[in-house]
Amino acid sequence: MRPIRAVTLDLDDTLWPVLPALIEAEHCVDRWLKQHHPEVASAWPIEAMRELREKVAREHTHLAHDFSEQRRITIRQAFAACGIDDAPVDALWGIYFAARNNVELYPDALPGLLRIAKKLPVVSISNGNADLAVIGLDHLFHTRINASGAGVAKPDARIFLAAAEALGLPPGEILHVGDDPLLDVVGARDAGLRTVWLNRTGETWSHGPAPDLEFADMTALADWVDASAAPVG
Repeated sequence: MRPIRAVTLDLDDTLWPVLPALIEAEHCVDRWLKQHHPEVASAWPIEAMRELREKVAREHTHLAHDFSEQRRITIRQAFAACGIDDAPVDALWGIYFAARNNVELYPDALPGLLRIAKKLPVVSISNGNADLAVIGLDHLFHTRINASGAGVAKPDARIFLAAAEALGLPPGEILHVGDDPLLDVVGARDAGLRTVWLNRTGETWSHGPAPDLEFADMTALADWVDASAAPVG
C-alpha cells in the first residue's frame, strides 16, 4: 500500500462545531435588520429567513456548491418582497460572514493540526464558506479548496481530485479526513483517496465499505500521522 504523503481536511464539524456560528450569524443579521430595516425584520424573522434560504436552494440547484451566493439571493428576495429593490447585500453579507467565521475550535483541533502540518502538507476541502484566513489558520494549509471556487461540492470526485492536483500527488497517497460519512468518506473513497472518519460522536458506521481509519478526534489522528505517515520530501 502506498505511503500517505498529504492530508486533506474537512473544516465544519471537523475542526469546530459549525452550528453555533451559523445561528449567531443569523442573529447578527436579524439585529442589523431590526435597527436599519425594521419592516424587513418584521416580515422576515430568523425562521422565515431560513425557510426562504432553503427555498432559494431548491430553486437554484445550479448553486448547490455556492452557499454564499444562495445567501445573497435570499437577501435580495427578502428585500424585494418588502418593495425594496436596492438591498444592502454587501453590508449584510459582511455581517453574516464575520459571525459565521467566529468559530470556536474543538480543544483537540489546533494542537492536532499543528502536529500534522509539521509532518505533512494539509489541504482543506470544504463545501461551506469558512475562511481560514479570517479564522487565523490559513498558514497551516498548503492549499484551500472550497466548493464555490471548485465549481462542485463534495462528494463529487472532482473536488478531491483538485486537491490531488494542487498537491502534485496521486489520490492514493492522500488521506482525507472528515466527519460526514457520505460527503467525506464515501466521496473521497470514490475519488481514490484513503479515508478517515472523524467520528466525534461515537456513531456506528452504516454507509457501505468502512473507512480506512476511524478516530474520535484530531489528537488520535495526529498520533497516527506521527507513527505512520511518510516523511515529507
